[in-house]
Amino acid sequence: MKNLIVNADDLGWTEGVNHGITEAHCHGLVTSTSLLANGRAFDSAVAVSRNYPELGIGVHLNLSDGPPTAETSRIRSLLNKGGQLEGGPESLLLRMASRKLSTEEVEIEWEAQITKIKTAGIWPTHLDGHKHVHMLPGLFEVALRLARKHSVGAIRIALEASTLRSVLSAGEEQSARIQFKQGMQARGLKLLARDAREQAERAGIAAADYFCGIAQTGVMTREGVERLLDALPDGTTEFMCHPGYFDEELRKSATRLQESRQQELAILTDTSIRKLVATKGIRLINYGFLAQGV
Repeated sequence: MKNLIVNADDLGWTEGVNHGITEAHCHGLVTSTSLLANGRAFDSAVAVSRNYPELGIGVHLNLSDGPPTAETSRIRSLLNKGGQLEGGPESLLLRMASRKLSTEEVEIEWEAQITKIKTAGIWPTHLDGHKHVHMLPGLFEVALRLARKHSVGAIRIALEASTLRSVLSAGEEQSARIQFKQGMQARGLKLLARDAREQAERAGIAAADYFCGIAQTGVMTREGVERLLDALPDGTTEFMCHPGYFDEELRKSATRLQESRQQELAILTDTSIRKLVATKGIRLINYGFLAQGV
């Protein structure tokens, strides 16, 4: 059996992103999404969860963008001078190494994010990380501990399968520079968290067998997605994506993923892509199915 979880990251980022994810779910391949508890469009994201119950919703654990969810006095090591979360995986790793970032405070902030989402009436299907920060050494253990505490049955293991990365790279529209940079990030995550799958198994937390989408973030092509569907292995694969509508609110927000979100939306809702899924006998699921062993 070939199962595919198509997870749209960044629900709650902007209204246009929320709208794009909804469209990609209703008229395309998206089965799952990850919600930013501190996103500016959080309230409408909660409405999405109520209106589309078949869309699995996870928590997009965040240390990199926007206002904190926990009380600032309890998480000072996570904040910049403006009182905001800031930093990608590389800078966070350096701060951890120099003991300028407290894992105890990370746990406080992430627990506040999970609690906010649950309080809004959403039972998370899984945990994953904004910019994959949950995969950093010491922080993956925090995420597993919170998953168990909050009875969240699954977690993303963002270790990209090299074979799937290769097939997704098809298409002349790809940027070699971006692919190289993001491919290096994917390989770096493999080195940093090579024991992640064993850790999740010991904790009793489910994960997909395969994961892909890091190297192609922002440079997805229709040809690459077609080749992915052709080459999909037996078991469960998560394909990460970032659909959305490119509008003024998105343009003003602090993300490099701008026009690419609408391009991804067009690919994910393409009729021929949807037909290919059916032709190949691929079962589209979300993380809720995985956690329940269905």
